[in-house]
Amino acid sequence: MSAIPDLPVDLGLGATAPQGFRAGAAAVGVKKLSEKPDVAVLACDVPAAAAAVFTQNKVCAAPVTVSREHLARAAGRLRGAAANSGNANACTGEQGLADAREMARLAAASLGCRADEMLVASTGVIGRMLPMETVRAGIEKACAALAAGPAADLAFARAIMTTDTRPKQAAVRISLGGRTVTVAGATKGVGMIAPNMATTLGFITTDAAAEPETLDRILRRAADLTYNCLTVDGHTSTNDTLMVLASGLAMRGAGAAPQAVAEDSPDGRRLAEAVLAVCGSLARQIAGDAEGGTKVIEVRVTGAASEQEARRAAAAIANSPLVKTAFFGEDPNWGRIVSAAGYAGITSGPETMRLAMGGVVIFDRGRPVEADADRLAAIMKARDIDVHLDLGAGGGEARFLTCDFSYDYVKINAEYTT
Repeated sequence: MSAIPDLPVDLGLGATAPQGFRAGAAAVGVKKLSEKPDVAVLACDVPAAAAAVFTQNKVCAAPVTVSREHLARAAGRLRGAAANSGNANACTGEQGLADAREMARLAAASLGCRADEMLVASTGVIGRMLPMETVRAGIEKACAALAAGPAADLAFARAIMTTDTRPKQAAVRISLGGRTVTVAGATKGVGMIAPNMATTLGFITTDAAAEPETLDRILRRAADLTYNCLTVDGHTSTNDTLMVLASGLAMRGAGAAPQAVAEDSPDGRRLAEAVLAVCGSLARQIAGDAEGGTKVIEVRVTGAASEQEARRAAAAIANSPLVKTAFFGEDPNWGRIVSAAGYAGITSGPETMRLAMGGVVIFDRGRPVEADADRLAAIMKARDIDVHLDLGAGGGEARFLTCDFSYDYVKINAEYTT
């Protein structure tokens, strides 16, 4: 992960913080034996410019297929999204597609818009049919509960959770054209997390004014630097969806349509920075809540022959089960780190590498470095650990977020459907 702007992020605000957005949630039992909210609707009071990115997994879920269709058909102008947790609606055939379309139709009917102006998102167990009678009741209740404010933000963020232990949201306020604009969002994800678009569900909202094409480019870059540089277990989901909706209401003058920001203007760049900051915060929150995780590890690779090479090396380190289990055991086993980089298709050899953990150099130009044992032990016990590998071959660099592997990760995933 690189180039994340250092903007003040408010974790107490979520998807309804920008003007024009409301959210509702309901607990109807899609998550069996649970009273937690599991159906949610996000609505914009006006047609919103929109963009989205989806999983690149060839085994993609019905809601991904339907959302792609709707985004294209509506030409990037949407009114919101309907979502559920507890069931992925993946690998469910034609019936799954029909159920995803019905979710959009039901939410659209309550909002007074076309079904193809709604996106759909689902998360949970793969290969089980949606309990549509339950989902129908949930969408009706969620639409009846639509509201704005911190309580609505949290209800929405909780309704999209699966094995998450806490809701994840963030908001940033910036000035565009002399007006205060908000960019906010909510996300979920703690397992089945690996970079290949955006390995989670994410909902970004803003009251800035931007054209869909501009939003698409802003979102893709933000996803590439944040969600795509995040891994928990190296497994890309069937349901990954990250969307952004822009109401434009903060930039609307008296009786005048809002002026969309130009992508290459100062305002366009500030909007892109705000979206990137929100996505960066949400991605870090996912790493911090990873299934069974006890540590957040930021892997930074510099000195690579190219950015692509740096990214391959950082990904290899972040995805290595041997590296991740070593961090859980608080074992500074640097050999696992440099060897993971070595099989990632890099041009460097150990003779040019330099590795530091928490700022303490432990390997330099092919030889181990004797570090202060007490200081290194304290670094390994910390909740957040920085790993910096310089390859000594050029100017390419990349960052990845990951976590450790614990006994609890195995237990959670061994018992996931039982």
